[in-house]
Amino acid sequence: MTDTSQKQIAANRENSKRGGVKTVKGKAITRYNAVKHGLLSQEVLLEDENAAELDTLGKKLRAEMSPTSALELMLVDRITANTWRLRRVMQIEREMMDNKREAAENLGKVMRYDFINYDTYGKLIRYETSIERGIYKALHELQRLQAARNGEKVPLPIALDIDVSGEKSDGFVS
Repeated sequence: MTDTSQKQIAANRENSKRGGVKTVKGKAITRYNAVKHGLLSQEVLLEDENAAELDTLGKKLRAEMSPTSALELMLVDRITANTWRLRRVMQIEREMMDNKREAAENLGKVMRYDFINYDTYGKLIRYETSIERGIYKALHELQRLQAARNGEKVPLPIALDIDVSGEKSDGFVS
C-alpha cells in the first residue's frame, strides 16, 4: 500500500474547495454516504438486475425521507431494499401472467408451471404481502423517530394480541 503523496493531498484540498454539498439539508442527506451497512449490497440484487437503478432508488428515497441519524438511515435503506424486492415480485407476477413470452429460460414461464402445480402464485402473493408489511413497518417507525426528533408528542405503537384459537376468553391475561 502506498502513502498518499503531498502533491495528491494538495490537489485533494484544492478540489474540495470547488464543490461539495452546501445546504444543511444536503449535508444531512449525504452525511452517511460512506456508511457501509451491507443492506443495499449485492445481496439485494439478482445477477441480471441493474445496480445503478437500485442506487438511484436509494438516493431518491433518502432525499425524500431526509434521514439524519444512523437509525433513520437504516430504516430508509430497509424501505429501499423492500421496495426493490416488491418491484421484483411485480415483475415476476407480470411474467407469470403473460402468455406471450416465449423465452426458454423465462422466469415467468417457470413460475407459471409452479403456479399450476404448486400454488406458486399464492406463495408469491404472501411474499408480496410480507414485503409490503416490512416497508410500512419501517416507514411508520421512521415517521415516529422523525416526529420525536422534531419535538412532537409521539404515541406508543399499538400492539394487539389476537387469539385465533376460537376459544372464548374473559379478556384478562393470566
